[in-house]
Amino acid sequence: MSSNAARITAISPKKAAEILRKSGSKFANTETISADIKAGAPVNEDGTINIVEYAAWLVKEDGRGD
Repeated sequence: MSSNAARITAISPKKAAEILRKSGSKFANTETISADIKAGAPVNEDGTINIVEYAAWLVKEDGRGD
């Protein structure tokens, strides 16, 4: 893997928003992801996001029906 390639297990919130928007999300942006992190979304020790764990967290939160 090249040094510039994104690792889905360790990406910045900005890159996560970009990936999610390109995947069809209408609501993904850095501010929303930052709010999710404050609300308990999982992050790595260095502040990066594992996009798979984040997506699973979103699904779990959506199922709460708040």
